Amino acid sequence: MRSAITFLGLFFLVAFSSPSSRLRVDAQDHSYSSPKVGYTVDFPSPTWRLLDEPDDLHQHAEFVYGDRSDGYLRIRKEVLDEGMTVREFGLRDQDQKVRFLPGYVDGKMDDPFVGRLKGVTISYEYTQAGKPMAGRTYYLQADSHTVYALRFTGARDKLARIRNQTDQIARSFRLK
Repeated sequence: MRSAITFLGLFFLVAFSSPSSRLRVDAQDHSYSSPKVGYTVDFPSPTWRLLDEPDDLHQHAEFVYGDRSDGYLRIRKEVLDEGMTVREFGLRDQDQKVRFLPGYVDGKMDDPFVGRLKGVTISYEYTQAGKPMAGRTYYLQADSHTVYALRFTGARDKLARIRNQTDQIARSFRLK
């Protein structure tokens, strides 16, 4: 009898608790920071998880949204040449690193982006194993010599569905 009363009490407590208190728990941000990197970034969903941290050989952190085709993020610190703008850096970077992908098509180029750091975004499409893929890179300028490249890739339709999350992640990116 006591366990039945306890069960009913808990049931009514959960069923009639205010939705706003449950929302706060569901909407918690998940942050990433490490002694190996000079930044902190917030993830709006627990679906984002760390794949790989920077080490002596690889100077980038990698994250995945569920499955790699749903969304993949690589964050890398890059050196900005003297006198080069972040826009020029982004265009050169695209020419050197992604233009060679199969089925490459330029997307929206050179969109100004403002978060905690300012920069530009460049979008593109390509194919991988016959499947339509998309990429969106946020180039965020930390100082006159440093740019952080946040490269998101995934299946074209799936990456489009989480565009609000990619923007939110880039806006949350901050230096320690």
